[in-house]
Order: sequence, then C-alpha cells, then structure tokens
Amino acid sequence: HASERSCLLRELHRFESIAIAQEKLEVAPPSPGQLRHVFFHNALPFVGFGFLDNAIMIAAGTQIELSIGVVLGISTMAGAALGNLVSDLAGLGLAGYVEALASRLGLSIPDLTPKQADMWQTRLSAHLGKAIGVTIGCILGMFPLLFFGDEEEKLEEK
Repeated sequence: HASERSCLLRELHRFESIAIAQEKLEVAPPSPGQLRHVFFHNALPFVGFGFLDNAIMIAAGTQIELSIGVVLGISTMAGAALGNLVSDLAGLGLAGYVEALASRLGLSIPDLTPKQADMWQTRLSAHLGKAIGVTIGCILGMFPLLFFGDEEEKLEEK
C-alpha cells in the first residue's frame, strides 16, 4: 500500500542519515562486555553444529563400514568419508533448527553500531566464538564412540 511504502521510505531515509552521521563520528571500539556477547552469540550455535556433525558422522560412518563396507569391501576411510557426506547433508537440513534453538535460548543479537561490528576486535571475537564453539561441539559429539566398541569386536571375531 502507498502508506506502507511512504513509511518504509521515511525509515530508510532516517537510517541513511544515521549511517552518514556515524561515518563522520569516531566510534569507540566495543566494550569487553559487548565482545563477550559477540563471542557467545557466535559460539552457542556452533556447539550445536559441531555436536550434530560429529555424532552423525561417527554413527553413519560406522554403520556404513559395518554394512556396505563389508559387502563391497570398502576401506575404513571410505566408510568415514561416506559418513561425512551423510553428516554434511544432515547439517544442511538441521542448520535452521540449530539456529532456532539458539534464539529460543535467549541469544539476542549484540547491540553494536555498523562500524563497531566491522572492527577487527569484533570479527576476532566472532571467529574465536565459532572456532571454540565447534571444537566443544565436536568433542561432545564423539559420544557415539562409547557405544561402538562391542560391534567392532564382534566383527573382528567373525
């Protein structure tokens, strides 16, 4: 509708004038609290991604090796590669659910200006959050290994 378009145009002009004003102002770097917020905002979803990726890859790779691998005679690494393929495909489908869960846990977007969001400190904090988050998630996602010892021993006995 015309009234919605004019309202949107007003807001865009207001946003543009704020952005122009911020370009002229010297912006202070993000505070340590804001950097922690950026870190956790990025880390939490990646814990979920790492957990799901590793858990699915281990479970799928083991089952592929024990079933298809035995029949076709593929190597352990080929089974692991196919398990990784299954895990990556599942990750594509589950990404939206992981992000939705992270937002339900109260993970709000850090309150930063566009200039602050583009500063090296903020980018470093975001990348560290992602790296540490996926590391923790992958370690936690190794839990299927607790259940596969018996199946491998049975296969070796045969």
